[in-house]
Amino acid sequence: MATSFGTGGPGVSTEKSKQKASAPQKTRAVPPSKKHKHNGASPRARGVAVARMYTRPGVNPLDSGAPGLVTSKGEPTELVYERRSSIITNPDGSIVFKMEGAEIPSAWSQLATDIVISKYFRKAGLHGDAKQGERSVRQVVHRIAHTIRDAADKLGGYFATKTDADAFESELSFLMVHQVGAFNSPVWFNCGLWAEYGITGSGGNWAWDWSQPKASHVNGGARGGGALSHVIETKNAYERPQCSACFIQAASDDLMGIYDLIKAEARLFKYGSGTGSNFSAIRGRQEKLSGGGTSSGLMSFLEVFDRAAGATKSGGTTRRAAKMVCLDMDHPEILDFVNWKVREEKKAHALIAAGFSSDFNGEAYKTIAGQNSNNSIRVTDDFMKAVEAGGKWQTIMRTSGEVCETYDAKDMWRQVSEAAWACADPGVQYDSTINRWHTCPNSGKINASNPCSEYMFLDDTACNLASINLTKFLREDGDGKQSFDVEGFRHACRVFFMAQEILVDLSSYPTKDIARNSHDYRPLGLGYANLGSLLMQMGVPYDSEEGRSIAAALTAIMCGHAYRASAEMAGSKGAFVGFAKNREPMLRVMNMHRDAAYHINRDQCPAELYKAACEDWDQAVRLGEQHGYRNAQSTVLAPTGTIGLLMDCDTTGVEPDFALVKYKKLAGGGYFKIVNQSVPSALRKLGYSATEVQEIVAYISGTNTLLAAPNVNRRSLKDRGLTDADLAKAEAALPGIFELDHAFGPWVIGEEAYDRLGITKEQRSAKGFSVLKHLGFSKAEIEEAQDTIIGRMTIEGAPYLKPSHYPVFDCANRCGKIGQRFLAAMSHVRMMAAVQPFLSGAISKTVNLPNDATVEDVASVYEEGWRLGLKAVALYRDGCKASQPLSTTSKDKGADDEKADAKNATKISPELEAKLSETLHEGLAPIPKTSEPQDQTQLLLGLVPEGSRPKGLRVRLPKKRVGFTQEARVGGHKIFLRTGQYEDGTLGEIFIDMHKEGAAFRSLMNCFAMSVSIGLQYGVPLSTYVDQFTFTRFEPQGIVEGHPYVRMATSIVDYLFRVLGCEYLGRYDLAHVKPEAEEAPQHVGFLGGGNKEDRVSDSELPMSLSYTAEAVARSAAEAESLERRGPRDEVRAPARHDATHDAAAAASPLDAQLDAMMGDAPVCDVCGHITVRNGACYKCLNCGNSMGCS
Repeated sequence: MATSFGTGGPGVSTEKSKQKASAPQKTRAVPPSKKHKHNGASPRARGVAVARMYTRPGVNPLDSGAPGLVTSKGEPTELVYERRSSIITNPDGSIVFKMEGAEIPSAWSQLATDIVISKYFRKAGLHGDAKQGERSVRQVVHRIAHTIRDAADKLGGYFATKTDADAFESELSFLMVHQVGAFNSPVWFNCGLWAEYGITGSGGNWAWDWSQPKASHVNGGARGGGALSHVIETKNAYERPQCSACFIQAASDDLMGIYDLIKAEARLFKYGSGTGSNFSAIRGRQEKLSGGGTSSGLMSFLEVFDRAAGATKSGGTTRRAAKMVCLDMDHPEILDFVNWKVREEKKAHALIAAGFSSDFNGEAYKTIAGQNSNNSIRVTDDFMKAVEAGGKWQTIMRTSGEVCETYDAKDMWRQVSEAAWACADPGVQYDSTINRWHTCPNSGKINASNPCSEYMFLDDTACNLASINLTKFLREDGDGKQSFDVEGFRHACRVFFMAQEILVDLSSYPTKDIARNSHDYRPLGLGYANLGSLLMQMGVPYDSEEGRSIAAALTAIMCGHAYRASAEMAGSKGAFVGFAKNREPMLRVMNMHRDAAYHINRDQCPAELYKAACEDWDQAVRLGEQHGYRNAQSTVLAPTGTIGLLMDCDTTGVEPDFALVKYKKLAGGGYFKIVNQSVPSALRKLGYSATEVQEIVAYISGTNTLLAAPNVNRRSLKDRGLTDADLAKAEAALPGIFELDHAFGPWVIGEEAYDRLGITKEQRSAKGFSVLKHLGFSKAEIEEAQDTIIGRMTIEGAPYLKPSHYPVFDCANRCGKIGQRFLAAMSHVRMMAAVQPFLSGAISKTVNLPNDATVEDVASVYEEGWRLGLKAVALYRDGCKASQPLSTTSKDKGADDEKADAKNATKISPELEAKLSETLHEGLAPIPKTSEPQDQTQLLLGLVPEGSRPKGLRVRLPKKRVGFTQEARVGGHKIFLRTGQYEDGTLGEIFIDMHKEGAAFRSLMNCFAMSVSIGLQYGVPLSTYVDQFTFTRFEPQGIVEGHPYVRMATSIVDYLFRVLGCEYLGRYDLAHVKPEAEEAPQHVGFLGGGNKEDRVSDSELPMSLSYTAEAVARSAAEAESLERRGPRDEVRAPARHDATHDAAAAASPLDAQLDAMMGDAPVCDVCGHITVRNGACYKCLNCGNSMGCS
């Protein structure tokens, strides 16, 4: 039975179960013995024993030919190195970084190669030589492992014998070089540079003085009033390296203290670390100052902190500072804080509408406040119960403790949900739950977290992270059976946890208080990655009771074994300084963890995992009562962005997979697509034969060959003029593309092939030009061939696959163009709830919601998180940011290409192109209607025979015209849309009526409608307006009532152009409900849309004609293209959809795929490629950059 522990309602069952789970009485922990009452210390052991599991004495595990990991099938391997190059490029092909001849293990991917070389290799200064840098992974791994082992020897008490110390160093080296585990990035950056190479750096950090290691025991340690004399300032940054990625700092109600915190934050941002603080101690704007007058309030200072973080970012790199701002729900300015980003987003939207860039680093977002932090509110059980009961909630003055304001709790909660719906902030941290699981409450309350919300502990503390790759322990036992190597997993957890513990006193920290508290409490953050891949390989759905039970058991083993190792180290080194003061509450929490282990659903969990989880927690409690613990905290689930990619993990942290098809990076640049390695394993586990697996995989990722393909194949292409050499080039490109046409682009088969085929430069540069259509293939023929050759990118509809097995392959996003399945929001919340009881900290994870999610959906996620005992929840509704990138993937606009192809309509010649600029500003006059699109185009451009040429360009509507009237409600506001059409059905004018919006707003909408109408009559394509104004966001917005196809709108303007796009252009990709064929609107559109007989496809419109509206409005899609193709602050001309642009798009299929699935993601601040969501942050799959803490 999966049960909630430490929730708003203790003992609330979250899943039905067939068993009654309770821990056997004989395994219950006995009360602490009286002889250990003072400090929990038993007689000291000499040190901890370390057994060898993967290495042998006398054999360096980093040497070429050394024994490697046994494969999942039990086959032995050897460590093999090879020489590789690393080239990281921008989307435009310019080189960001390059190194050749680096020594890399052959099992590592090219992406892992790029990460370790570009980020973690020391490039210069080895042994005093400014030109000498690291050239091999073995150098990097050795400097880290040996430095940690050497520090343990100097500190003493860690290892029982030298043999144990040697074993520790060898095992740690083995685990790192074989990608079984990895530390957070600061360890790779800094650890060992002084010890191995003599590299020095500027000082200024603070570290514990090794010469007097017991000094902090005086007066109960740091928070007991101990002296600070044994925290020393470092003179060399690399002798005592900074190895932590996560920091929490205190904020006080003192002016100088506030600015000291700004300085401390700047120091952390400078070196790429993140920090979080709770600002609830600072008085509100409603309160008085001690010297008279009224405080400027918390929000005024938060704006200062925000500006400081932004300035530090711009002074170093383009990377956004990682910062968390927390505020208690009873602070006087809580509602101002809740709505802070909403207000600022509205300002950004106004600036973007005025023409400023929508890029996150552009002027609009640079101008507004609140963009450099993640914001979270801290809610208590009392507040959540008040929301449930419809009660009142009071805010409290910080200086006097008096009541400031009384609010309706439900109204406050509604504002929280609306703000999160609108801009993804604030997240929610559940204060009562967090502190219920607090191991050191006698030393202070947990007030805040790091920026990604996984590390939660005392103020002025730090945490270094490490993660274990779960899939390395999955074993194939034959006959379709699998097992998880529990002993190997335990061993890896033990070795890494010991290494993290040693790093605590080896490291330095940015402030005295953090250095002191890190020594006295020693919190650590061991975690794992690849859970989503592990479950898929086991054939277990992510959203299932079995999947959650397995995840819970693995997390319990990791945390229990870590505390078990911590207690063993306490036996030789002593418990952490604050343990004596917190012995009783810590043991209470340890027993809560153990109780949770016994409540894992054993009916759904493999027996060996359930047994191991209970055993580890029994041992952790028993040894903790005997020796105490060396560490106040042991585990978190971090986003593992960069280090997850370094270990070649398909999934990070507790996340599911985001797609079934991945792109694997090639040496020297470029990608080829592969099916997620978990898919074939899962299919075999589910009982499919080798032939069936092969066909299912081919269904997903395609055959990647033109041989025997339907319609578009070698024979049909040769018949149309392509040569064997052309076809060889095209076939070589197939593994790296998403669109079949891209394999035949001029950047692939060459300009000379296009010349031979008679394709002019004007034709190939036209928007939407398709060489395959030009060669005579219909849209249906191309799509059928593409499904076979390129693949469908989804497993839905695959041959042989049983519908009951679909859930195994569900991902965070819809897969492919035809895929419909994806994991619901609550599946993420339930998985988080399954593993939360076995973590000292919390989970970095964002719950993604679809664009049409409601405010009520947001509230439900937050409320369920509280009920299930989570410590924090952050969510993101797709499309809620004005800076969200647009998709660059092709969309079906609904035009009947075969009919349009037959008409061969609206081609434009160079003469028309040249004449265009001469006619844009000529006078006004109606032009007669003609029957042919070519004639209409010529009339618009003033190119008709002399004598019949009109005097102007404006095409006036007839005095009597038809159209339609559409009544609807948007966000509860009634709106009437009326249209006027030319005699051929082309849209020529619109009218907008909103009777209850006030005179000013109604007048603005009328003026807007007039402006659009005049533009349409001058020839501005309706498609340009649709592309420009859909997805604009302002109030009123919300649910649409009254229209059969459009059900949600982000603004009135968004609604108008969704409707017009559907009605006149056939743009049903903008509709939420797709009409049946017989229901489709029958308006005849001059520039697209209309019925199948008369509609002109967008792809056949003249390229230049679509740009006649540039003087009025720039295409949003073009603006997005510009932002991705160069430095963001550089002013550039609008990008045309020419061959060069298409080549860049085709050269980056990874970006195209991620654009479609990760529309909310920003571009990478290192290489400019699209990032993917990673926990509460983002990571880049091109260069491995993490935009969070790891």
